[in-house]
Amino acid sequence: MKTYQYKVQGIDYEVEIAEVDGNIAKVNVNGIPFEVELKKPISAAKHPLLNKPKVEAPKPAVNQTPASQQPAAKPAAPVAPAGTGNVIKAPLPGTITEIKVAVGQQVNVGDTVIVLEAMKMQNNIESEYAGKVLAITVNKGDTVMEGTVMLTVG
Repeated sequence: MKTYQYKVQGIDYEVEIAEVDGNIAKVNVNGIPFEVELKKPISAAKHPLLNKPKVEAPKPAVNQTPASQQPAAKPAAPVAPAGTGNVIKAPLPGTITEIKVAVGQQVNVGDTVIVLEAMKMQNNIESEYAGKVLAITVNKGDTVMEGTVMLTVG
């Protein structure tokens, strides 16, 4: 695998190229997996590191949520069982500056649960659901992409 460091509009991104097959590249951006379609295929002869033998992992019977795809290196809190609760996702890319709730805490619709800095602005992320916080999948200081699951309320 090849890893690159990028800075786009002041935000750091770590891009890891996992596999390239024809014109489809499987990459991880800050730990979040993506499949990227290239305009033209990359020659494996020119990039031998990208042409590794394929080993397929067993596929889950149920679609997994992006929360289960987050890197497990530094878990913020216990993760709720798959398919339970309602997730609150990042509305835009940014950096987590404050987590205002804890696992097990009761929240109401409209309560600020996370503060996300994006484009030099502090954005209060409010709960769209009432219930108990089941899992927090980010930590203070984490950089998140739009759509990243930040916490689960059930």
